[in-house]
Amino acid sequence: ALTIAKYLEKEGLQEVKVNPIDGSVSFNKASATSLSTLKQGIDRLGYHVLDNETATKGSTRFLSNSKQRFLFTLPFTALLMLHMVHPWIPIHWIMNPWVQLSLCLPVFGVGMWFFGRSAWKSLLTGIPNMNVLVAVGAMAAFGYSLMGVILHDSNYLFFETAASTLTLVFLGNYLEEASIGSTQRALKSLIKSQKVMANMIAFDDQHQEQILPIENTQLRVGDLVLIKSGEQVPIDCKILWGDCRVNEAILSGESIPLEKTKKDFLIGGSIVEDGLLKAQVTAVGKETVLSSIVQMVQTAQAEKPPMQKMADKISAVFVPAVIGISIIAFLINYFGVEVGFSDSLMRSIAVLVISCPCAMGLATPAAIAVGLGRAAKKGILFRNAASLESFKKIKQVVFDKTGTLTTGRFSIENFHSTIDPNAFKDLVFSLEKYSNHPIATSIALHWKSNNIIQWKKIDEIKGIGIVAEDKEGNVYESGSHRILPATVTDRQHNVYILKNKTLLGWIDIKDEIRPEAKKVIEWLQQKGIRTILLTGDMEHKAQIVAKELGMDEVYAQQSPQEKMNKIAALNKTTPTAMVGDGINDAPALANATLGISLSDSSQLALQHADVVLMHHGLQNLPEALGIGMHTYITIKQNLFWAFIYNVVAIPVAGVGLLTPTFSALAMGCSDVVLAANSVRLFVKKVL
Repeated sequence: ALTIAKYLEKEGLQEVKVNPIDGSVSFNKASATSLSTLKQGIDRLGYHVLDNETATKGSTRFLSNSKQRFLFTLPFTALLMLHMVHPWIPIHWIMNPWVQLSLCLPVFGVGMWFFGRSAWKSLLTGIPNMNVLVAVGAMAAFGYSLMGVILHDSNYLFFETAASTLTLVFLGNYLEEASIGSTQRALKSLIKSQKVMANMIAFDDQHQEQILPIENTQLRVGDLVLIKSGEQVPIDCKILWGDCRVNEAILSGESIPLEKTKKDFLIGGSIVEDGLLKAQVTAVGKETVLSSIVQMVQTAQAEKPPMQKMADKISAVFVPAVIGISIIAFLINYFGVEVGFSDSLMRSIAVLVISCPCAMGLATPAAIAVGLGRAAKKGILFRNAASLESFKKIKQVVFDKTGTLTTGRFSIENFHSTIDPNAFKDLVFSLEKYSNHPIATSIALHWKSNNIIQWKKIDEIKGIGIVAEDKEGNVYESGSHRILPATVTDRQHNVYILKNKTLLGWIDIKDEIRPEAKKVIEWLQQKGIRTILLTGDMEHKAQIVAKELGMDEVYAQQSPQEKMNKIAALNKTTPTAMVGDGINDAPALANATLGISLSDSSQLALQHADVVLMHHGLQNLPEALGIGMHTYITIKQNLFWAFIYNVVAIPVAGVGLLTPTFSALAMGCSDVVLAANSVRLFVKKVL
């Protein structure tokens, strides 16, 4: 990943991201270099660019993957290793130098075709990769043994060292690929759910309904589909007819079915456990919920959090450093402690083979892949990998009230007007229908009218309200107490309506607290995290909610600018997470250490959030915090293992306590241990 990233940056490309887990590469192409030239350049580095179709089918060429190469070289290496049991079992023919050379040649040929070519290409580009270490070690053992054949001296024969090194590194590569592949388990299950057959509803010339089986990728927005009991919802859609019970475990991990009826939305990939539905497609391709989740997770995987940068710096100079250490080990052994040439060479080769830069490179991405995968499975989306790491330092969480701690489903508790009530309702509807604020949306829903006023001009001012001008030039305003002139002293209501700065009436709104809010607040406080309410609502209403939930602090009647300033001030003292959902929360979300938004938030809030909770509520917030913290712990464990392995293993090999054969096995195992520790995150208790 580092090699390819450096090459592309050298070619003038910007924002290069190489995902070491799934092999995807993205960049902004600002240079004049053509894509075909870039592909050829990557090929010269020893890697291959696959299009989507090739990547899906996989290569059918012989010896095209590590598993095939390992199985091919294993029989030859196993025969070569028989000489180790020669003193106990008389197998004289295996001691023949020409037999050993013949057995080693196929293994050496395959090894050099893979490791040697890659090593040579990486050296030519000035970015040596790990295959340099393997190739140099195997070539040293093979060349030394070849000299023994020519000189007819059996003391020079170490063909089994060259063969076992290559074979066991192939095994290590295969185990690494398999174990790292398992870190993608949750993401693969999401991807797999994206392609299914659908029952499309069409009409013939006589307007008779026909059902056509069609792949969901062929559906378009507005198409009608029939979904039967037990079937998977083929794509995001809205129910037009029928009731059902839907299992959304593909996203939430919860198998408890949800009741859905007409006008409710269904997420592609969920299962209709009971019911018969006719639905209209609302999103296709990359616009669907599952596609956006997969895309967001893949993008986040390619991001580098701060902890990875240290490992990258070390990995970048690792190969030249190890070659230097290997030469020093040979010189000290041969000249310093007067070990024989053969033993000194074997120790030098062992140092080359046991060194493992890929463990350091994979320590962070492997843990992040699992953390992001588990989070996606639970309906928690991390926009970037750095936000996973940010969770470790969060000491206080700030909540918006309306639509975040409360359901956002309002009812009109009371209202008063100085004009005819019906005319007042028509006026309010004509204003509020243009706003995305949850209160405005609810009022518009309750007082829906056909007597709509046609405005000459209308505008929504964030954190203030709606301002409209009619054809006669009258200016109407709808908003909080902030729009009131100084002469009005009654400021205890939710919404005020003004005409030319004269009060026409007010509306009181009743909202309900989310059922899960109290448990979430209690969980945070048990973890020593302070909870703060930050809202634009009235002081007395904010205090009622804060008291019911047991929150630590309240800041009420805050404008968007004041919210942003308050978050900035809180951040200066303690790393702070902000949970919000409205347009007026967007600046504060962007300013927080960690911005968290709900899936039914405004698009502006979603764009400024680092984390999105998918399931219309706060119930996944503790899990998001837990996954973030434990992913960070796993990264630390992985980095510790990667560093300590190399710190201990290289000197052990240098003093002759490990042969090159065991060194090759240990090198492969180091990656497997690291990947296995990462995979533990799938089942680890995080709450």
